[in-house]
Amino acid sequence: MGKVYVKRHFSPEAKIRMQTLVENLRGAYGESIDDLSWMSTDTKVAAREKLAKFTPQIGYPDRWDNYDNLTIQADDLVGNNIRASQLNHEKDLDKLAGPIRKWEWHMTPQTVNAYYNPTMNEIVFPAAILQAPFFNMNADDAVNYGGIGAVIGHEMGHGFDDQGAKFDGEGNMRDWWTENDLSEFSARGNALVAQYNGYAVFDDLYVNGELTLGENIGDLSGVTIAYKAYKKSLNGKEAPIIDGLTGDERFFIGFTQIWRAKIKEKAMRNRVATDPHSPAKFRSLDALSNMPQFYSTFDVKEGDAMYIPPAERVKIW
Repeated sequence: MGKVYVKRHFSPEAKIRMQTLVENLRGAYGESIDDLSWMSTDTKVAAREKLAKFTPQIGYPDRWDNYDNLTIQADDLVGNNIRASQLNHEKDLDKLAGPIRKWEWHMTPQTVNAYYNPTMNEIVFPAAILQAPFFNMNADDAVNYGGIGAVIGHEMGHGFDDQGAKFDGEGNMRDWWTENDLSEFSARGNALVAQYNGYAVFDDLYVNGELTLGENIGDLSGVTIAYKAYKKSLNGKEAPIIDGLTGDERFFIGFTQIWRAKIKEKAMRNRVATDPHSPAKFRSLDALSNMPQFYSTFDVKEGDAMYIPPAERVKIW
């Protein structure tokens, strides 16, 4: 199914454009690391090294899984399941004592999702998320940087969030932060926890800032780095006005459009209790409320619903 999906919906041109986006985000992330005032030189060197070793996986795996040895019979449901389980078990056994299979994916190309794998230090973007509104070959760069660019930055950010920061560039669990750097990082994370704890999902239910911290760091980092990468992509030129919107306006609108969602109350209550992601509404609202560029773009002032005093805004990367 993955092969069929890719052939229909993910062109070679789309993969090339995505590769460019990823590398521009990587460059912007590196510059952001260099500019950090709270991180020591030694930790910056280690962070830069980890960033350089990120392996991007885009669209589909370089090697497809093989099912030639699997027998499927229309009248044997139980047997089909047994044979499929046996085949997967044999594949797992084949991995023992062998080289790490860096080509192997943990999602299908037709899955609308993305992930960061800390033990492989890889960021993975299946073809199905590389569709509108996340990524649109017919849209201009501002919209795509605000959409899929923020997702790319988000997954990169997982390499440096409260969990990813425990792994080095080779995927080994190793403490590469100085004690002071970790303290500074944690203080910024705690400030983000406090912000999200203040968001009311319902009158009697608030976002759990501790549970969602890693994803919230990813969201804030992602859109921040994506904006930086977008501005760099302009090469000093002014972005065109399209449909009466400036480049910055299209960037931020592109970001908020990827978080449009509908969900029933019972499902939302369950997610708030169990999901490490914040509700979609707050994934867009809080990240942008911490970005000075958002304030200047839309003339956000004190008293507006998304206004956060400058001293209370969180900047991590």
